[in-house]
Amino acid sequence: MPLLPLEPYLFPDELFLEPSTQLAEGTCWWILHTRPRSEKALARQFTAKHLAFFLPLYQKSWYANRRSQQSYHPLFPGYIFLRGNDEERVAALTTNQIANVLPVTDQASLFQELTRIHHLMQSGWELRPEARVETGSLVEIIAGPLAGLEGKVLNRGKKFRFIIEVQLLRQGVSVEIESAMFRPLDAKSASREARGPEVGA
Repeated sequence: MPLLPLEPYLFPDELFLEPSTQLAEGTCWWILHTRPRSEKALARQFTAKHLAFFLPLYQKSWYANRRSQQSYHPLFPGYIFLRGNDEERVAALTTNQIANVLPVTDQASLFQELTRIHHLMQSGWELRPEARVETGSLVEIIAGPLAGLEGKVLNRGKKFRFIIEVQLLRQGVSVEIESAMFRPLDAKSASREARGPEVGA
């Protein structure tokens, strides 16, 4: 079975090209807790309504009837990220597919976290959702297409996984990396990591 096409997951395409400091007055990020299995339907509606949003997805593969099956699934099941003013938030609520709206007090941190996740998606690497993020060491990627990104690294057996976390959800996204691809962050860098890297700078 061929891979199902990637559905709309971002609008507009330039969503992460604008610095968070250049958002229009009254505009901010909202975390929308959706009704069960409504994330993709909401993404299609938001695209049609021209509402700015981000729905992180990953490719999932499995076997059924001895055939490989593949499709895209939300990295954060039950959540979609909306950027807009209060009027646009109300427009999103009119879809009747949103169970709750989570306010975001630290807008800059969420923007940096989502920017990093978007970077991971664009890298083409195999992503994995992390429903429960464990304590890990802070590192910086120094080689490959992810060079410059900062996050956590966990040692799982003989493998290392690099994790970007959305702290408000206590969930994250991970990719497998080699030990030569990262370096530990010192105290000064760790403080900078809390503010987030300037991806694409």
